[in-house]
Amino acid sequence: MQKITIAIDGFSSTGKSTVAKQLAKKLGYIYVDTGAMYRAVTLFTMQHDFITKEDFNVNALVEKLGDITITFKFNEVLGFAEVYLNGENIEREIRTLEVSSYVSKVAAIPEVRYQLVKQQQQMGKDKGVVMDGRDIGTVVFPYAELKLFMIASAEKRATRRFDELIGRGDEVSYEAVLKNVQERDYIDSHREDSPLRKADDAIEIDNSDLSLEEQFDKVLQLVDRTFEDLK
Repeated sequence: MQKITIAIDGFSSTGKSTVAKQLAKKLGYIYVDTGAMYRAVTLFTMQHDFITKEDFNVNALVEKLGDITITFKFNEVLGFAEVYLNGENIEREIRTLEVSSYVSKVAAIPEVRYQLVKQQQQMGKDKGVVMDGRDIGTVVFPYAELKLFMIASAEKRATRRFDELIGRGDEVSYEAVLKNVQERDYIDSHREDSPLRKADDAIEIDNSDLSLEEQFDKVLQLVDRTFEDLK
């Protein structure tokens, strides 16, 4: 069967990664979590004190971009690939609210986006890939055979993120999570380089009131339709 590229974009906590992992497993495709890549760079930035609540030393980060190596290794127990920064598993560290509070600022730096987009395009050069992020259908793979744009209300997304963080033992408030979601929405949508927007040919999916099963079934139907159209 002909392989395709599936690009999934959308705001934070809209379930992009969840459905992308499901699709990759179902189709036997490679899954690339581009959000994890930007989070990895953000963690590196934090570890080197290039960013704080008061300051962001962009020049220092840009000078060190060559020292950052991001890889994915499949974890058979978990059933998905975990992200590694310079050989260290950072899957848990990048999912904190602190990293979330900085990642949109780091991702807005043109030099960061340029480096990661090059890597992402290389990962998907042979098709057979499901990639999710903010600019996959508009910048990374503008000619993807199937483009999806996931949306949900800020309140719904904050609830999902809050439940996830509490479930793993983090101490956070719903108000702080909601504020983070709203701030990231604004930064992602208003940055000068590759702002988050729906591609003209992307199919919008509002999953505010969809279960994970309902969402996957809906997306799988779109995948099947794409294959039919290519025959």
